[in-house]
Amino acid sequence: MDDSAPPLLLFVVGPPAVGKMSVGQAIAERTGLRLFHNHISIELALRYFDYGTPAFRRLNDEIRRRVIEEVAASDLPGLVFTFVWAFDVPEDQAFVDEYARPFRERGARVLLVELEASQAERLKRNACVSRLAEKPSKRDLEASRRRLLENDARYQLNSGGKFDERPDYLRIDNTLVAPGEVAERVIEHFGLPRLTGFHGERNRRDWPGDRTAPVA
Repeated sequence: MDDSAPPLLLFVVGPPAVGKMSVGQAIAERTGLRLFHNHISIELALRYFDYGTPAFRRLNDEIRRRVIEEVAASDLPGLVFTFVWAFDVPEDQAFVDEYARPFRERGARVLLVELEASQAERLKRNACVSRLAEKPSKRDLEASRRRLLENDARYQLNSGGKFDERPDYLRIDNTLVAPGEVAERVIEHFGLPRLTGFHGERNRRDWPGDRTAPVA
């Protein structure tokens, strides 16, 4: 990467359990971008306050905002930031704009990747061991499954192709595509710089771990 280039911001968005974190990890491994999946701040805030309370929201938002501002001002390669975007909720577009602002003010690239997968596949991934390891609040599988179904019914969690013509936007159906393959498509599409010497499993088609294995 050009040492003079500002950090870039790559959003990875999509409905719950679509694979945003796993794809973000695969991109980070290949590019050196840092990963901030949305549950990093959620799980910390939940240690102190109940989900959705004013204190929870303030703490969750402040953690995200501060990390984004610090990375944007740094000499790091950039940030992969994942979250669930409800496309029918105007506030979510405002969040995208707010988080992108520190990067755009430095003249940095801001890119968006949207993931799609069938509900049946997402329900399987909802119990993936890597997901549960990173997201303790999802370990009540019955409650997590119920919230997934409720969110699908309540919100528009896929764009329906409305941004497909934008050069900064890439939409991928990853129902049958492993995270590493998705990462390769993202890197090639946007021309992201790669880390030298990466030896990943580019053609691996399975998801990491036993989806139903218990987590200690």
